[in-house]
Amino acid sequence: MIEELLQRSRELERAKIIGETAKIPWLELQRFFAAGKVIWVAGELDLVEVAWAMQQDDVKRIGAWTDQGELAPVSDDQARRWVADDSLLWAVTIKPWVLVQELAADDCATEPATPGA
Repeated sequence: MIEELLQRSRELERAKIIGETAKIPWLELQRFFAAGKVIWVAGELDLVEVAWAMQQDDVKRIGAWTDQGELAPVSDDQARRWVADDSLLWAVTIKPWVLVQELAADDCATEPATPGA
């Protein structure tokens, strides 16, 4: 019973995060970048899963992604490239952070992939 309730709670939290993801121009995120609050998520990771792990303060998973170079603060070089390219990114806020993930060229009209969805 408790396991079922925990699973249901996790599903509801993930659904809330999914509902809060959006495509957003990098130019609209620059003030958060200037404050050091924007985190890049590698394309091979599920943005929603990373957001959920951060929300849960899952230090082990976050540390593993960071160690593997799959999760990092947005660099100045990335920011410059995104400005020059007028990039559109997937984004979700997990206070105080804004997580961003680059869109593949063919993803401009689709939602991010989420396991089990």
